[in-house]
Amino acid sequence: MSFEQNRDLKGVLGKLSALSSRPRRAILCLGMLLPSVLAWGCSGIVSGNSTAPQSTPQTFSISGTITPVTGGNGATITITGAGNATATANSSGSFTVSGLANGTYTITPSHAGYSFSPSSMNVTISNSNVTTGISFAATALTFGISGTLSPVAGGSGATVTLSGAVSATTTSDGAGNYSFSGLANGTFTVTPSHTGYTFNPSSQTATVNGASAAGINFTATPQVGPTFSISGTISPIAGGSGATVTLSGAAAATTITDSAGNYTFASLSNGTYAVTPSHTGYTFNPGVQTATVNGANVTGVNFTAQSNPTFSISGTISPVTGGSGSTVTLSGAAAATTVTDASGNYIFSGLANGTYTVTPTNTGYTFSPVNQNVTVNGANQTAVNFTATAQVPHTVALSWIASTSTVASYNLYRSTVNGTGYVKIGSTLSTVLSYTDTTVQNGTTYYYVTTAVDSTGAESLYSNQATAAIP
Repeated sequence: MSFEQNRDLKGVLGKLSALSSRPRRAILCLGMLLPSVLAWGCSGIVSGNSTAPQSTPQTFSISGTITPVTGGNGATITITGAGNATATANSSGSFTVSGLANGTYTITPSHAGYSFSPSSMNVTISNSNVTTGISFAATALTFGISGTLSPVAGGSGATVTLSGAVSATTTSDGAGNYSFSGLANGTFTVTPSHTGYTFNPSSQTATVNGASAAGINFTATPQVGPTFSISGTISPIAGGSGATVTLSGAAAATTITDSAGNYTFASLSNGTYAVTPSHTGYTFNPGVQTATVNGANVTGVNFTAQSNPTFSISGTISPVTGGSGSTVTLSGAAAATTVTDASGNYIFSGLANGTYTVTPTNTGYTFSPVNQNVTVNGANQTAVNFTATAQVPHTVALSWIASTSTVASYNLYRSTVNGTGYVKIGSTLSTVLSYTDTTVQNGTTYYYVTTAVDSTGAESLYSNQATAAIP
């Protein structure tokens, strides 16, 4: 059994009297309309007028850009208003939202750690794609971490190292004050060091969450006896240069390797320490080493950096009529967008291990499944396939019986809320007693009423309501 695409509405308009303006308005406001009938069957319309199937309502798109790329890449675009939709900006900060009907929309970008100017923008689609004038500027939200090292004798000129969400090093001023600025939300570790001194605590964790973190203070105590160092090299240079090396155990500290991959921790007392390197995109062999200081410097605590392998997610959207030229969006552990080739094939490369969501879109088509979750774990993921199905166009055919009074025209109103919220969608001349609504959307129920209008513009009350549920 197939659901008939055209819907039929029958209504009978009440009498309108041709009186003077004021009495006429009173009658128009009081006139009631007789019940209408909305009915359809499995193979056709049960009663009333019917029309031939209408063509698919035309839809359009909104395109724009978010700059700079650091704030635009992976930003979420939310569309509200005449319809609702979301999209993800690509690696260039560009985005396109398709399948939109005529109407006014509000575009709102969002991206963790960024604010946007303007915060949102209103755009009206009127029978054409909107491709110009939609631009947003992203500004990174940044904060700071600050504190004091005391007393001044040990705090002044001390080195303070920041590690965690980002790595940085600064030197405290003459009063022992230090600060790190330009930080995004995240968790950081602050570690002070000064030749001849130990610190209590040896390090502290500071969390930035929408505000600066102040008062991260330390107390310096002069060391008793000689101090020593731990040093080594991370190779090759591609993975060693700029790596972060963390010291833990008898004391805590963090340093950054030089351009040759060398590092040194100085002013260490006797004790057992753990040395751990880290660098985005690399693993290390060994992952951590133990170094024991016992009256002498410890050298040659070396590591080898190995580039992390990457993998891909690929698949096909079929048949070709719906798959070719589809947009495929990747979200989750990384964000990206690609367009299928002429055969409906797509691929996302350079992916690290993690969980991703793959979502296809193409104007005029639905997809099964709507999206797929894919986990990359040491291997490429293939055959992440989808089936495209052309959307079935729907229309609603409305008809009514003419008023027995003199009428200049009829108005048609529609709402998606039962019994209220009607919006005018069209008018007909007094001689035209039918109207076809071609702008209905799948999966929506619509409520219709009509009114009669005389030559002075006076309008009757709403007719009875008819309902059309679009599958």
